[in-house]
Amino acid sequence: MTTTAETAQTTAQTTTTETRPPARDTGSQRYRAVWRWHFYAGLLVAPVILVLAVTGAIYLFKEPFEAWRYSDVRTLATPVASPRPLAEQIAAAQATRPGVPVRSVIPPPAPDRSTRVILEGAESGPWAEGVSVYVHPGTNEVLGTIDDSATFMRVVRTIHGELLAGTVGDRIVETAACWALILTATGVYLWWRGPARRRPRRPATRSGGISRSRLRRLHALVGVFSAVVIVFLIMTGLPWSGFWGENLQKVQNATGSTMPDPAAFARESAVPPRLSGELSGNPDVKVPWAAEHLPVPESQDGHAGHTATGGSLQPGALPVERALAAGRAAVGPCAPPDCTIKIMLPDGPKGVYTVVKESHVDPAEGRTVHIDQYSGRVLVSYGWEEYGLMAKAVEQGIALHEGRRYGTANLIVMLGACLSLIALVITGAWMWWKRRPTGRVGAPARPADRRTVSGVIAIMAVLGVLFPLAGITMLAVLLLDRLVLRRIPALRRAFG
Repeated sequence: MTTTAETAQTTAQTTTTETRPPARDTGSQRYRAVWRWHFYAGLLVAPVILVLAVTGAIYLFKEPFEAWRYSDVRTLATPVASPRPLAEQIAAAQATRPGVPVRSVIPPPAPDRSTRVILEGAESGPWAEGVSVYVHPGTNEVLGTIDDSATFMRVVRTIHGELLAGTVGDRIVETAACWALILTATGVYLWWRGPARRRPRRPATRSGGISRSRLRRLHALVGVFSAVVIVFLIMTGLPWSGFWGENLQKVQNATGSTMPDPAAFARESAVPPRLSGELSGNPDVKVPWAAEHLPVPESQDGHAGHTATGGSLQPGALPVERALAAGRAAVGPCAPPDCTIKIMLPDGPKGVYTVVKESHVDPAEGRTVHIDQYSGRVLVSYGWEEYGLMAKAVEQGIALHEGRRYGTANLIVMLGACLSLIALVITGAWMWWKRRPTGRVGAPARPADRRTVSGVIAIMAVLGVLFPLAGITMLAVLLLDRLVLRRIPALRRAFG
């Protein structure tokens, strides 16, 4: 005979069993919340990621492509044993565009190479491309003129960096890159907790080609096995972005990275000093990323007692050869083709010669010096020893990002990352196309458990703080969902 206490206990147990959610309910709710964010993130940025991956894969081959494409003006039929004075070669280049200032010069890296003189282009201001005039160093003959702002690789680089849309495009690219990190993180979680890892492989359907389950497995495996390289590729590309990169440089400067003696930059007025990154926008003639926000000193020795020479670009200034000789002595040995010496000419009476030694393989071998244009005195010299830990990490990351740090192996890995991104975008869109219901977007259903959703949103908020543009768009998506999509029946049905 059952007692009243036993009946009450049985009833309580039954009630508890009925109200307790299934063991996997919290996990499935979390999975659904992550999947929903993954879906909408992919829908939002997949086209931009596809463009970035394609253009990035192409730009990896910039050096060999341009060496082949412009071999007629860069390579000489016969090596030159005794080149003409560099000032004469510059004058020959200037004669092609009278009155146009010279921005920089790349002396011949080898006896069978031409001299590249870069004149100011149609654009003005920082980061403006120039016009390259190639001069035969033995005869001063102009071999050809190329507008650097219109080359194929320049267009590819502009699409990759700003989608041909200036600052707005730069912000879109940065936002997409930040969301790609979130896509990678959520994708790995979905693989770990989802059916793509646990379920056995299913055969492809005969009528519909590749089944959705096989596409899902392919999508997941490509993402998981390339996740680390993709994250590295994105993180090493973000320092070039306008918002995140600028703030990273501010952090770098605040921590004392790459700051020479402040006394070298004494000013007579409160005018902000010119920055090294403003000297040249040409990717072939620029200071390292770590030095872009360093102030440029002014020529301090005056020009009294100096007389103008035939090759001088400023009255009383030293000839380019003497400034280049002083620069070579300061930057140390440079063995082509892994290293190139470049010189940027003074801009105005107070400008300086800037000599950059760029190592195409190891950034630690690079160096930048500013030279007084009248006396040839080295005003500032900085390189790897002066870089802080953050600056060194970014410089090495850039070299790896461009596929040149460890030769062919590095190039193949970066190309593989680009191809993986392309495959992820294609398979992701293909899966969505197969599963989309008629008249609806086909997004995963909204989770019912608000506590689970809140936990996922908290994690997303942390990512939003680390990557502000992603955080802003994340907030915009949440507001759109709550204020618009849920309130309009037609949109609620379409977006789930």
